[in-house]
Amino acid sequence: MPVDRPRASGSPTISEVAAEAGVGRATAARTLGDYGYVSPELRERVLAAAEKLGYRANALARSMSTGVSHTLGVVVADIGNPFFAGVVRGISDTTRKRGFDALVLSTYEELDEEVAATNVLLDKRVDGIIIASAAVSRREVSHIRTALDRGVPVVLVDRAIASLDLHAVISDNREAAREAVTALTTAGHRRIGFVWGPPVPEPPTTRRGLFAASARNLWTDSERLRGYLDALDDAGILFDPQLVMVGPKTEQRATYEVDRMLGLTDRATAFFCTETDAMTGALRALRARKLSYPGDVSLIGFDDSAWAAVMDPPLTMIEQPVHQLGAAAAAVLLDTLSGNGSEPATHTLPSRFVVRSSVAPPRVPAGE
Repeated sequence: MPVDRPRASGSPTISEVAAEAGVGRATAARTLGDYGYVSPELRERVLAAAEKLGYRANALARSMSTGVSHTLGVVVADIGNPFFAGVVRGISDTTRKRGFDALVLSTYEELDEEVAATNVLLDKRVDGIIIASAAVSRREVSHIRTALDRGVPVVLVDRAIASLDLHAVISDNREAAREAVTALTTAGHRRIGFVWGPPVPEPPTTRRGLFAASARNLWTDSERLRGYLDALDDAGILFDPQLVMVGPKTEQRATYEVDRMLGLTDRATAFFCTETDAMTGALRALRARKLSYPGDVSLIGFDDSAWAAVMDPPLTMIEQPVHQLGAAAAAVLLDTLSGNGSEPATHTLPSRFVVRSSVAPPRVPAGE
């Protein structure tokens, strides 16, 4: 029978747990490492001893001996971004329920950082990886192929990559954008600015040029651009390249570009802002010109948030299923690891169009 004794300093060892449980070290190691056979009676004794002593397994050592770390790697653009914070929360909630931990790394949309993050996770021997990839071409996905070659399954979240046959969990970006811009055309707007756009130094002069430029964009940006163009086509509105933001994707650039579109002879009367920073830039440009919404300009944004609802007037927004995206990506990956996975597929979750008070019929001041 194990006897009570003072706790050793520091974290208890497997040998101490074995002594407390009255079993051999090998039996304690198999139980705590969750590998090999241990009778139910001995397993119960070891686990009780481990709990009593406050034993915590060394995850890296366990993964080296068993090949399983019970840890998933997560690579996102920016954990500080509310969208990705919500996705990570969905992943974490799901992994925790199934006995896994999540190790999260941010890349700030830099491909080099994404490659480095993936290599770190592989070195940590994670069991699988969920990644919101900044890759847009076949030659930019070698790090993902490396993970797959090492037997580490990968699930994409928020973005799809056509050159990879993987599970991808996404929201309906194109249809959501189409619905948003259709709300503007239905209200009577025909001069609708698109904020973001292709990151090129000059506006594309043709629709074909726009698509060529957008092919170098993130998948989400390209899909939202396509939804914007779909809605223009539905309303019989010709595409005007002057109404697409170009340049780096920053709040400052969005402010500049919205101001430019407001200064056109035939100015924009509405804006579709596809990210939070784009909407913030648009609001700054309106304030600088002493314009109001929806009286002077109508606004619709992507990624609903609490601040959009408390604006005066509150903003009409697209609400993505943020938590569900993360939860579904984690579930797909965990099913794959358990041997219950399905063939790779794209899993598309619906967004919700939240109508508030930032859209009205166009009103262009006399003389413009």
